[in-house]
Amino acid sequence: MTLKIISAESVLYTGEVKQVTLPGAMGEFTVLTNHASLLSTLGAGTVRYTDESGAALSTPISGGIADVDNNVVSVCVY
Repeated sequence: MTLKIISAESVLYTGEVKQVTLPGAMGEFTVLTNHASLLSTLGAGTVRYTDESGAALSTPISGGIADVDNNVVSVCVY
């Protein structure tokens, strides 16, 4: 699954991951490979993800939007 975290200023992360946990506006949720398509607003918190090597990584955000479609998780943050 591909994760892209982008802001207006730069690309914060792009790469293959095993899972992504996002701070949804209604609560935290995790996306795994072959997840159903969805669009969600995000609140302040931390995007946590595990890359293909198994390393646990994270990126703090103040909010944004997440789009999940065809094993691509696109996170636009502000």
